[in-house]
Amino acid sequence: MSRRIVIAYWLIPSGPAHSFFQGMIKEFARRYDAPVFEPHVTVHVGANSLDAAERALSKASRDCKRIGLTPLEIDHSSEFIKTLFVRFDLNTKLRELNRIICSTAQDSPNYQLKPHLSLLYKTMSVRDRRLLTDSIEVPVHEVIFDSLKAVRCISPTRACADVQAWRVIAEKDLGT
Repeated sequence: MSRRIVIAYWLIPSGPAHSFFQGMIKEFARRYDAPVFEPHVTVHVGANSLDAAERALSKASRDCKRIGLTPLEIDHSSEFIKTLFVRFDLNTKLRELNRIICSTAQDSPNYQLKPHLSLLYKTMSVRDRRLLTDSIEVPVHEVIFDSLKAVRCISPTRACADVQAWRVIAEKDLGT
């Protein structure tokens, strides 16, 4: 599979939720020698244009308010960037944010929006992933997301070095 530079559009959790998830990510990174990254839900992945990213974030910040997402479960997979993650319900506001970003950035609408917030990026056995999944509980019924970031990254992300190469190129707060 070929790799390319893309822009990922991230929805960032607010205050207490950000601190909670960032703490978990840091603890798992320390425990499993894995990369540290900012907690986020990827809303869209598209072409590599700074101008398009800035336009998309500006439009989204004008047209979209804070978004509340309901955590459904803790899950895991063999995919590096979904080793351990919180799966969220896909709601109308998130679909609209995805549509705004995609159309304003003039990107292909092929990105499949499956809202999740990763907690660990690491290649691990199924057994270890299951044990971790069973040990975690998200103590809230809704997570509020109040800002957006556009991040230049390598796709697909397959290793710690790929994560360390990520660069935020634009960011905006969502309205209240």
